[in-house]
Amino acid sequence: MAVETLAARLGRDLDAEGFPVVPLGGVTSIGRFLEVLGPRGLGLDVAGLCDAAEEHWFRRGLERAGLGDAPGRADMERRGFHVCVADLEDELIRAAGAETVRQVIVDEGEWRAFRTFRNQPAQRERTVEQQLHRFMGTHSGRKSQYARALVRRLEPARVPRPLARLLADATA
Repeated sequence: MAVETLAARLGRDLDAEGFPVVPLGGVTSIGRFLEVLGPRGLGLDVAGLCDAAEEHWFRRGLERAGLGDAPGRADMERRGFHVCVADLEDELIRAAGAETVRQVIVDEGEWRAFRTFRNQPAQRERTVEQQLHRFMGTHSGRKSQYARALVRRLEPARVPRPLARLLADATA
């Protein structure tokens, strides 16, 4: 959702440009996708975005698909695969800042739900950034909802590096 929203903000239609966004349905699917779409399959140029905790899955998938032997992060980036510091939600929260994220929650009509959430005993000792991050994952569809809303609010210079680099890789 974040990639497509950012592309639209920049006046781009990735499908029309021949760079469709394909959700994996889970990180363990990366190897299968790369086998089908990459050099041993359809021979398409592929790129991707992953969380830091998923990096080893992407490295193994790239290696198995014939895209390099256990590539390091720099090699992954040269191949178009970018790693978020923790995950995309973390990147977006840091880029937008806690106050902007709070305002987005208000704009999305969920301030009351967030206020209730952050008052739960398990949340009280967490930083506001940790609370915001966890809140985004507590409801089905919320990660996509906030990815779209936060990308719409970001100043172009504040777009997280992995997201900006991925979109830059998707050029003709």
